[in-house]
Amino acid sequence: MPKKKSAWQLVGAWAFLIGVLLAVIFAFIPEVAWIPWILVIMGIIVGLLNIGDVEVTPFLMAGVVLVIVSYFGGTVFGPIVLLGTILKNLLMLFVPATVIVALKSVFTMARA
Repeated sequence: MPKKKSAWQLVGAWAFLIGVLLAVIFAFIPEVAWIPWILVIMGIIVGLLNIGDVEVTPFLMAGVVLVIVSYFGGTVFGPIVLLGTILKNLLMLFVPATVIVALKSVFTMARA
């Protein structure tokens, strides 16, 4: 029988899904100063609540790939306004999440 997720993990999972959807939706909204902050906060929530000990390595691998691809994709596809903006928004979501999970991993290794 699969292990049930805690309420905090469910909040983290929803934050991830909502964050990705907002990254896409915000591409259609004119640039406003508060939009990046929402994505950064969602990324922090994802990094803190969604990733368990077993998921750290796969998340860091996928997160690093997403950050690199989003950065270079945003640069290359910058002239294509919506696509470049979506990739930059994803970058604002995944950088904080990846940094938080990496720091948690480093602290876990330091404790051992």
